[in-house]
This record gives sequence, structure tokens and C-alpha cells, in this order.
Amino acid sequence: MTFINDAGAHTPLRWLLATHPLLGGLPSGPLTELAHAATRRVHGAGETLFFEGDEARHCLYVERGAVEVLRYDASGDERMLHCFERGHLVAEAAMFMPHGLYPMTARAQGDTAVWRIPRAALRGACEHHPPLALGLLESLSLRLYQRVNEVDWLTRSNAQQRLAAYLVAQSGRQGEHVELPTSQRHLAAHLGVRAETLNRLLAEWQAQGWISGGRRRWHLKDVARLRHLAAPGARAF
Repeated sequence: MTFINDAGAHTPLRWLLATHPLLGGLPSGPLTELAHAATRRVHGAGETLFFEGDEARHCLYVERGAVEVLRYDASGDERMLHCFERGHLVAEAAMFMPHGLYPMTARAQGDTAVWRIPRAALRGACEHHPPLALGLLESLSLRLYQRVNEVDWLTRSNAQQRLAAYLVAQSGRQGEHVELPTSQRHLAAHLGVRAETLNRLLAEWQAQGWISGGRRRWHLKDVARLRHLAAPGARAF
């Protein structure tokens, strides 16, 4: 891990925060305050940024690379909950939780650079600049709504529909050539299916000519067919 914190380093963060959808409409004051309070760190692939249950002292702004958040079950198996890419804020909700602890573990996915924004700085900026607090509330409310939709979809769909819907959603962001943001084992856990079921479906769809590839890289050769499989396919993940 590389630690960087010098006076000139904050200017790029000030500009990055100004381009963030949630923060871009704010005046320069709160953005400058957040930038000057932040410190930049570089992490190697697989390095843990914080553990579930650690004191939540910072939220993160991803400058480069990606940060995956995960939890471990009673048997020690991990489940990736989400992958935050460049330009995303990570764990900002934890800055307002009354217990003051991170609810999940964060890990670098590949070479990653993040800015650590202190809890006190973010809370102070919200107190002095109500539009920032309202923006965070709106963002967190939307995220909660999306999670409710996902739970609803998972309870009334089968493995084939879930996988098809996931691939269609990925194709909407990446095109016909899709690179999965996580391993197949983690993807199976994310979709709530057995790893063997996921592998079987991928093999069947390859045999039928709908997809081709392997591991994390896939070519979706018949997106229309996958979209049909996802129907009444509810919402994208």
C-alpha cells in the first residue's frame, strides 16, 4: 500500500469531486473542504481496504481501478455484494450509521487508487451544506429501492431467468462482449444459485450457440434470446 498526502495532490480530487453526479452541483466550498481533508492511497490487487466490523473512519472515492465489497458466511465462504468502479463513492452510508462500523469488507480489484474522505469531514460538510445532505439522502434512497427490487426479483425468478437478466444488463453497459466483474463462483452467490447450476446453464447456452467464451469473458451472440429468457424478467441487476 502506498500512502500519499501532499498539498498539491488535492487539486485533482477537487476536480474529480466536481464531476461526480452527486457532488457536481455543489459550490466550491464544500468540495474544497472534502478534498483538503482527504488522503490518497494506492492498493495492490487483492489488498483489503477495511474489514467488516472495523471502525468506519473514512468513505472512499475510487480514482482508479475498482473496489469490491463482500461479506463472509458462517462457513467462511465469501460473497461479493457489489463492485465500485472509477468515480464511485464507497461506504458513504457507513459514515452515518449509529454503530460507527463498516457493515462489510472492502478489497481492491486490481491496481487501485482511492481517496479516503474522513467521516468527520463528510458529516461536517453535510451539516454546513444542506444540498449535499439531501443529495446523499436521495442517492441512498435510490439504492435502497434498487435492493428492494432485487429481493423481489430473486424471490420470484428461477436460475435461468436470473442469469439471463444479469447478462442482458451487462450487455447494456458493455455491448455484446462482456467481461464479468467477478468470478463465476461469486456470481453464482450474487444470483442466489448453485455454482454447478450456473456452470451448467453457461455450457448449455454455449452448446445452443447463444453465447461463447469462458471464465470471465463472454460473447453474447444472441442477446434477443437471453432477453426472452429473462422475461417476464423483471428488473436488471
